[in-house]
Amino acid sequence: MTVATTATPDGSAHPLAEQAEVVRARLQELHRRHLARPAGVVSRPGHDRRDAFGLSGVHVSGVRVAVGDSDERFPLQSISKVFTYALALEDNGRAGTQARIGVEPSGDPYNSITFDEVRHRPHNPMINSGALVAAALVGGRHRAERVARLVDRLRAFAGSPSLDVDRTILAEQLRSTDRNLGLAYLMRSMGMLTGDVEDTLEVYLSACSVTVTTDELALMGATLANGGVNPVTGERAMPAGYVRDVISVMLTCGMYDGAGQWFHDVGIPAKSGVSGGIVAAIPGRIGIAVFSPGLDAHGNSARGVAICRDLSDHFGLHVFGSPEHRAFS
Repeated sequence: MTVATTATPDGSAHPLAEQAEVVRARLQELHRRHLARPAGVVSRPGHDRRDAFGLSGVHVSGVRVAVGDSDERFPLQSISKVFTYALALEDNGRAGTQARIGVEPSGDPYNSITFDEVRHRPHNPMINSGALVAAALVGGRHRAERVARLVDRLRAFAGSPSLDVDRTILAEQLRSTDRNLGLAYLMRSMGMLTGDVEDTLEVYLSACSVTVTTDELALMGATLANGGVNPVTGERAMPAGYVRDVISVMLTCGMYDGAGQWFHDVGIPAKSGVSGGIVAAIPGRIGIAVFSPGLDAHGNSARGVAICRDLSDHFGLHVFGSPEHRAFS
């Protein structure tokens, strides 16, 4: 259980240090309360830490707060779709990317085989069909180079040069990816996907298999919230011109087929993964990450959704919340 703050140039305490302590106390209280609640259904039967529960936040100033199992590693899974889409935008531009992938909520499960029939493309990049097309749009001479580019970009977002693909998790995913394989071949037969299907699938699943902690993931969210610049390292992780696109689609499409309820109840841009992680990015303010492997009926972390709802209410984080109730400004 940690809290880290930055110092001013003269060595005095950071002006947000006191606020960070107040936030940490509130997060500890919320963590204790939600830890006592049912965790949901664990999607990974082999996960021997079903009660793991970490929560981290990083302000755009670099101030960091964490409680619980914030150093527990877990695979990004669908959270990686955010960053694959970011690189696809960088490589192909807004018009070129949206010609191939839409930005509309599908209203269907993340692995559904449905498409935007009018525009002849996947509904959005936060579901499997759109993420596969985004992976195909990532530039590189071959599979390994495309994976390497994605991993390097994830490292820049997380401020962690050791971030990497977990080869055991990748092998497990490749053995059980028949639905994605069928979806990819179907899209290629319809002209929505080009190139080698197995190459694209491995690029997509490699990004899903990168493991992170909530401390690293919160910094990834804070980098988005900070206009694409990592607030701790100062490194630019993505062009500022595409940050709006990524955060917008997180808000409307990031929480599977529960995105509408999330927008209504929580109202912050976020993306979940079936490993139990959630990353949120509130522009100009803070990045938040939660990990609890038990899932709800939509495939989102049950505790993660509940604690984000409480955080949104307590700190006034909802995008349409009253300005006078807002914290982290």
